[in-house]
Amino acid sequence: MVAARITVNGKEAPISPAAPHTTVLDYLRERGLTGTKEGCAEGECGACSVLVARPGVNKPTDWVAVNACLVPVAALDGQEVITSEGLATAGEPGTQAVLHPVQEEMAVRGGSQCGYCTPGFICSMASEYYRPDRCAHPGPADGSDSRSDSDSDSEHGPNGFDLHALSGNLCRCTGYRPIRDAAFAVGTPTEDDPLAQRREQSPPEPVATEYTQDDSAFLRPSSLADALRLLRERPDAVVVAGSTDWGVEVNIRSRRANCVVAVDRLPELRELRVESDSITIGAAQTLTEIERRLDGSVPLLAELFPQFASRLIRNSATLGGNLGTGSPIGDSPPVLLALEASVVLADADGEREVPLCDYFTGYRQSVRRPGELIRAVRIPLPLSPVTAFHKIAKRRFDDISSVAVAFALDIEGGTVRKARIGLGGVAATPIRAHATEAALEGKPWTAETVAAAARVLRSQGTPMDDHRASAGYRTAMLGQSLLKLYARTTEAVSS
Repeated sequence: MVAARITVNGKEAPISPAAPHTTVLDYLRERGLTGTKEGCAEGECGACSVLVARPGVNKPTDWVAVNACLVPVAALDGQEVITSEGLATAGEPGTQAVLHPVQEEMAVRGGSQCGYCTPGFICSMASEYYRPDRCAHPGPADGSDSRSDSDSDSEHGPNGFDLHALSGNLCRCTGYRPIRDAAFAVGTPTEDDPLAQRREQSPPEPVATEYTQDDSAFLRPSSLADALRLLRERPDAVVVAGSTDWGVEVNIRSRRANCVVAVDRLPELRELRVESDSITIGAAQTLTEIERRLDGSVPLLAELFPQFASRLIRNSATLGGNLGTGSPIGDSPPVLLALEASVVLADADGEREVPLCDYFTGYRQSVRRPGELIRAVRIPLPLSPVTAFHKIAKRRFDDISSVAVAFALDIEGGTVRKARIGLGGVAATPIRAHATEAALEGKPWTAETVAAAARVLRSQGTPMDDHRASAGYRTAMLGQSLLKLYARTTEAVSS
């Protein structure tokens, strides 16, 4: 087994002697690259963001911003990383380095004050700067917010810069206007830009990793079969993909594992296949990859993605991980329940497919057996034409939901032919609102029907009081969400 190594700002270095749980953030700072900061250690502030070369959607390579505080450095064995220090171009001997265009715009437009958050903003901004199709969806020519909230491009600048690229970066002192101005002012990469040129070459191939220090191991199998055999031999192993959940456990709760198995680069878990009767999404596809590859063809997922954490998190998080944790407040389960999705489970003996509505069995518990992996999520076709995802939270973006409701309805000739409703945050598991579905199906899509069904929806689940919301508020929001859907659908029909 070749010794684990990582390429940082063009220079290869060994990962040893870092412990298997050491994060990319700590690894970089120990080597003097202190632009990468720790702010929250939970992936919520973006001060730690760095760029990683990943398989591209529109080009062979994408420069993807990730939270360095969450990713184990061993997970980047054989991979390429660029930090804020590596963006500037070295000048002639005895001269200062030439600032990168995003660094230049942040400087001249006053986007930095204390500077703590600035390197993270720079890396997230650089990831968007190098997005190949960035200029395909420009915003208003003057960069204003003149368009309505219903306009899908209202958060793009005149240069096509998507502000969601910065949704995971927080600034406590500068204020966001100059940072936004800098984002909307960057141009396009020049032909001689080395990082732009790098996109035309494939990223490093995933390497099989067996990194062990002090009786702890980080293992990356080369195939699904190898991974399943390993999980049978090591039932105590922690399985990770993007590490957006496990990284928090390591940082905040000081959890350690004797064995961590990474499945994020397994080819068998990275498919996205559209067939006549279904869409199959590999469990290790990141949410950003799914979003860009589906390109709005599943409207309910397209509505979910901007509300799921931040772009930094979506660049690493996976559907398999979100379902695997079994959290009752995960954002994807309500949507997938409404889409009547199923999960494909695999172990060393074979595969089985389980409807998602039968998958969860209790708080953070499921039918998944020891040694089993979620290989894929399958969504049946055709899709219901009337859909909506309502996430009730304290912030518009980058927040944990108090209540999440997903709707998928077939309405023909003014009658509800089929209704599927997924709920999150109102029970020990994500649930289907079966009683409300029954109250809608076969009934006319009228205010009277919806009002009656909303009363049923308020009774679904067993909501509780906690620091995010009271049980009474959650109950009220359930009913209100159906009334909101009805109001919007009738507005659409009348217009």
